[in-house]
Amino acid sequence: MKKRVYDDACGTAHALELIGDRWALLIIRELLLGPKRFSDLRASLPGISANVLTQRLEELEASAIVVRRRLPPPGAVWVYELTPWGMEAEELVKATGRWAARSPSHDPSLPISVSSLIMSMRSMFAAERAGDLSGTVGLRFGEEEFVATVGGGQLTLVRGAANTADVVVSGSHEQLAAAIYGGVPLAKLEKAGALKIEGDRALLGRYIKLFSLPPKAPDAKALRAGP
Repeated sequence: MKKRVYDDACGTAHALELIGDRWALLIIRELLLGPKRFSDLRASLPGISANVLTQRLEELEASAIVVRRRLPPPGAVWVYELTPWGMEAEELVKATGRWAARSPSHDPSLPISVSSLIMSMRSMFAAERAGDLSGTVGLRFGEEEFVATVGGGQLTLVRGAANTADVVVSGSHEQLAAAIYGGVPLAKLEKAGALKIEGDRALLGRYIKLFSLPPKAPDAKALRAGP
């Protein structure tokens, strides 16, 4: 299928030519945290078909945004990863997420992937809430592990061994999202077996309050009503 061309010198128009097709930007989001196998991408994007994923990956490769390579032994599997230029799209993904979260129709309770949750924390971190908070939080979701480091009003959140952190939370990433963005008490989720917490519970309690969704924009009905 011939890609959409706008015949417009604007960088925004060219960006849409590169990543404006359905699923393209979400594939980039999934790869921002590191290389993934084709099967991993399909698992994290359950709504995409194998044919569409193959097509989008081929297009992103042709645009020098993604590269396919074989991992050295003992892995020896093929993975897709972002090129250095492709990694620069992180700011685009974060800005797009912050902007779209203001949509009156955005529903934060819908399913979310592990990568999406991690990127949301990178995007929605409110430095003014951190104060003098300092510490590390380990996140373990199945085989995926991350370490969040908070200090000096800044957040660093990368892949790493969760058991090295001051507190480790493991279990359902969607339930952790419910605690962060839905206000569901951690104790309730832990009692239900959705999450397991080991270590400094007070630190985790403060950590999940460092993120907030932006206020909603007025909906169409409110705009029609006027001031």
